[in-house]
Amino acid sequence: MSIHVLRIGHRPKRDRRVTTHLLLAARAFGAKGATYTGTKDPSIENTVRKVCLDWGGSFEVGYSKSWRKTIETWRHRGRIVHLTMYGLPIQDAIKGIREDSSDKLVVVGGPKIPGDVFGLVDWNLAVTSQPHSEVSALAVFLHEFFEGKELTIVYEGARLMIVPQEKGKRVETTSV
Repeated sequence: MSIHVLRIGHRPKRDRRVTTHLLLAARAFGAKGATYTGTKDPSIENTVRKVCLDWGGSFEVGYSKSWRKTIETWRHRGRIVHLTMYGLPIQDAIKGIREDSSDKLVVVGGPKIPGDVFGLVDWNLAVTSQPHSEVSALAVFLHEFFEGKELTIVYEGARLMIVPQEKGKRVETTSV
């Protein structure tokens, strides 16, 4: 079972950093890939691919012209979770989502999410009922979904690795 993220409505001038951070958080917290819609932005794709080259892993990032088509295609592959302020509380629904063995598409937005999304997904899930960012919602969801195990992922093929220490920064180059 794997997790893939769908980021709806990327706007390069306004969202470049947020979308990049969302994709990096998806990778770091255990998702296998992500697709974004809105305006195509090769710089985001290149940034994420460079991170994978340096820090390892095989996270895939791609673009789709249609969020609806992406969701409809996923119907044949697995189940769909929409992270929103208006859904069921994560603490009430996460166990059932975790126990479902199908692949998951996790839908997050930036600009106003089209109302149709709420009816097309299997779960509308609230990570708090307060305004917050899609990056924080995704990180909390993945952390709850993987029960904290994502915090110890070691990515294969990493050229750079952080050496944990109490003070200072230490990054080592590996012999990949």
